[in-house]
Amino acid sequence: MTVLETDRLMMRPLTGEDFADYAAMLADPQVSGGLAESVGTSPADAWRSLAMFIGHREIRGYSHWALVEKATGRFVGRAGPWQPHGFPGLGVGWCLAREHWGKGYATEAARASVSYCLNELGAHEVISVILPGNSRSISVAERIGHRHLRDIQYRGQTVHLYGQGVSSTSR
Repeated sequence: MTVLETDRLMMRPLTGEDFADYAAMLADPQVSGGLAESVGTSPADAWRSLAMFIGHREIRGYSHWALVEKATGRFVGRAGPWQPHGFPGLGVGWCLAREHWGKGYATEAARASVSYCLNELGAHEVISVILPGNSRSISVAERIGHRHLRDIQYRGQTVHLYGQGVSSTSR
């Protein structure tokens, strides 16, 4: 899987070595509660979630990357392309440890992920599924050029579908 680099982040494949940091991130209910993919806060829940992203990479050839702060080498979170079975399209998602909120890392990683989907995966549209009320993710989506497309039912809940296509990114 490709490694991406932004101004402040190294985006590399998630591995089992990320488990402790990943579990600590998901143990925060403010982090896990904002995810459209329902995830619990226990270490076992984090293990299944991490394994799911690594497995997605094995099946699809792409998945979320581990986000690592270049200046410190610290784990920041995860972000990247995502299209599990039943998902409404090729998506880009992000999840950051709360101590890294408000630094622009989600926008930086999401922007690089959208570019990867359009330029490397040949996508014509990239979407994000966001829970209503998750104003932080809605702001990130809008900053990366997504617009609200419609509300849909996903996994038994109403969610916002944000997205953009090739024509909306070429300005």
